[in-house]
Amino acid sequence: MNPKSFIFAAIAALAAVPAMAVDIDAGRQLTYTCTGCHGVTGYKNAYPNYKVPLVAGQNKEYLVIALNAYKNGLRKHPTMRAQGEGLTDSEIEQIATYLADLRTQEAQ
Repeated sequence: MNPKSFIFAAIAALAAVPAMAVDIDAGRQLTYTCTGCHGVTGYKNAYPNYKVPLVAGQNKEYLVIALNAYKNGLRKHPTMRAQGEGLTDSEIEQIATYLADLRTQEAQ
Protein backbone atom coordinates (compact mmCIF):
# COMPACT_ATOMS: atom_id res chain seq x y z
CA MET A 1 0.00 0.00 0.00
CA ASN A 2 1.47 3.37 -0.93
CA PRO A 3 1.71 6.06 1.78
CA LYS A 4 -1.13 8.20 0.37
CA SER A 5 -3.49 5.22 0.25
CA PHE A 6 -2.55 4.34 3.82
CA ILE A 7 -3.29 7.86 5.04
CA PHE A 8 -6.70 7.90 3.35
CA ALA A 9 -7.51 4.44 4.71
CA ALA A 10 -6.43 5.49 8.21
CA ILE A 11 -8.60 8.61 8.10
CA ALA A 12 -11.59 6.58 6.89
CA ALA A 13 -11.03 4.00 9.63
CA LEU A 14 -10.83 6.70 12.28
CA ALA A 15 -14.10 8.23 11.10
CA ALA A 16 -15.86 4.86 11.13
CA VAL A 17 -14.77 3.74 14.59
CA PRO A 18 -16.69 5.03 17.58
CA ALA A 19 -14.53 6.88 20.08
CA MET A 20 -13.08 4.55 22.68
CA ALA A 21 -12.56 5.45 26.29
CA VAL A 22 -9.04 6.75 26.65
CA ASP A 23 -6.99 6.82 29.83
CA ILE A 24 -5.17 10.16 29.72
CA ASP A 25 -2.86 9.18 32.59
CA ALA A 26 -1.83 6.05 30.68
CA GLY A 27 -1.04 8.30 27.71
CA ARG A 28 1.12 10.50 29.92
CA GLN A 29 3.03 7.46 31.15
CA LEU A 30 3.46 6.07 27.63
CA THR A 31 4.97 9.35 26.40
CA TYR A 32 7.72 9.27 28.99
CA THR A 33 10.33 8.22 26.42
CA CYS A 34 8.96 10.60 23.78
CA THR A 35 10.03 13.70 25.69
CA GLY A 36 13.66 12.61 25.47
CA CYS A 37 13.68 13.84 21.86
CA HIS A 38 10.36 15.57 21.22
CA GLY A 39 10.35 17.69 24.35
CA VAL A 40 13.72 19.36 23.87
CA THR A 41 13.66 22.55 21.80
CA GLY A 42 16.35 22.54 19.12
CA TYR A 43 17.36 18.91 19.69
CA LYS A 44 18.80 17.20 16.62
CA ASN A 45 18.54 13.46 16.24
CA ALA A 46 21.38 11.47 14.71
CA TYR A 47 19.18 9.20 12.50
CA PRO A 48 19.47 11.32 10.24
CA ASN A 49 20.59 14.64 11.69
CA TYR A 50 17.53 16.90 11.67
CA LYS A 51 15.46 18.84 14.16
CA VAL A 52 12.92 16.68 15.97
CA PRO A 53 9.40 18.13 15.91
CA LEU A 54 7.65 19.06 19.13
CA VAL A 55 4.52 16.92 19.40
CA ALA A 56 2.75 18.53 22.36
CA GLY A 57 -0.51 19.98 21.12
CA GLN A 58 -0.32 18.25 17.73
CA ASN A 59 -3.58 17.18 16.08
CA LYS A 60 -4.75 13.85 17.56
CA GLU A 61 -5.76 12.25 14.26
CA TYR A 62 -2.43 13.19 12.72
CA LEU A 63 -0.56 11.60 15.63
CA VAL A 64 -2.57 8.37 15.30
CA ILE A 65 -1.86 8.20 11.57
CA ALA A 66 1.85 8.99 12.04
CA LEU A 67 2.35 6.44 14.82
CA ASN A 68 0.55 3.77 12.81
CA ALA A 69 2.73 4.59 9.80
CA TYR A 70 5.86 4.04 11.92
CA LYS A 71 4.35 0.88 13.39
CA ASN A 72 3.59 -0.52 9.93
CA GLY A 73 6.91 0.54 8.37
CA LEU A 74 5.47 3.19 6.04
CA ARG A 75 7.58 5.82 7.77
CA LYS A 76 11.20 4.74 7.90
CA HIS A 77 12.87 6.69 10.73
CA PRO A 78 14.72 3.93 12.67
CA THR A 79 14.13 5.28 16.17
CA MET A 80 10.45 6.01 15.60
CA ARG A 81 9.98 2.68 13.82
CA ALA A 82 11.39 0.90 16.88
CA GLN A 83 9.10 2.91 19.16
CA GLY A 84 5.99 2.43 17.01
CA GLU A 85 6.22 -1.25 16.23
CA GLY A 86 5.71 -2.20 19.87
CA LEU A 87 2.59 -0.09 20.41
CA THR A 88 -0.95 -1.45 20.46
CA ASP A 89 -3.81 0.46 18.84
CA SER A 90 -5.05 1.37 22.32
CA GLU A 91 -1.63 2.71 23.34
CA ILE A 92 -1.42 4.78 20.15
CA GLU A 93 -4.85 6.24 20.91
CA GLN A 94 -3.80 7.05 24.51
CA ILE A 95 -0.56 8.69 23.39
CA ALA A 96 -2.27 10.76 20.70
CA THR A 97 -5.04 11.86 23.06
CA TYR A 98 -2.60 12.89 25.77
CA LEU A 99 -0.29 14.81 23.42
CA ALA A 100 -3.16 16.57 21.66
CA ASP A 101 -4.63 17.51 25.03
CA LEU A 102 -1.42 19.35 25.96
CA ARG A 103 -2.48 22.15 23.58
CA THR A 104 -5.74 22.51 25.52
CA GLN A 105 -3.91 22.59 28.83
CA GLU A 106 -1.48 25.29 27.66
CA ALA A 107 -4.35 27.48 26.46
CA GLN A 108 -5.93 27.52 29.92
